[in-house]
Amino acid sequence: MVQLGLVVAQYDKHGAVIEAMERGARETAADNDADIVASLAVPGSYDTPLAADRLARRSDVDAVAVLGAIISGDTDHDEVIGHAAAQGLTDVSLDRDTPVTLGIIGPGMSQDEAEARTDKGASAVQSAIDLATELEQ
Repeated sequence: MVQLGLVVAQYDKHGAVIEAMERGARETAADNDADIVASLAVPGSYDTPLAADRLARRSDVDAVAVLGAIISGDTDHDEVIGHAAAQGLTDVSLDRDTPVTLGIIGPGMSQDEAEARTDKGASAVQSAIDLATELEQ
């Protein structure tokens, strides 16, 4: 059985996107007999690498799935956040030799586009399960 860590960035202008992503992530874990052994909620996507690193250090975590939504604003700030989070999560995965999957949607999305992509929470967990299983062999 794959044991997962789950990081959920809470920043969402209207709340429903993150809730749907997390619900899909948890359902996918249950459907695949994977166990979410630890979950951390962080303020936003920029904060996810540190939380992912903490979970990846745990001996009972085989992989970490990270969820978040970066909605466009009036500036290019969303682009900066997206690039920093993706690079930070890549670094955690390589430094800890633990799969860390990117279930952060955006940047450059409207609220409607984000709502249409909530399935990426489930995809991030499925990818974490698949990668942990493959690397275990």
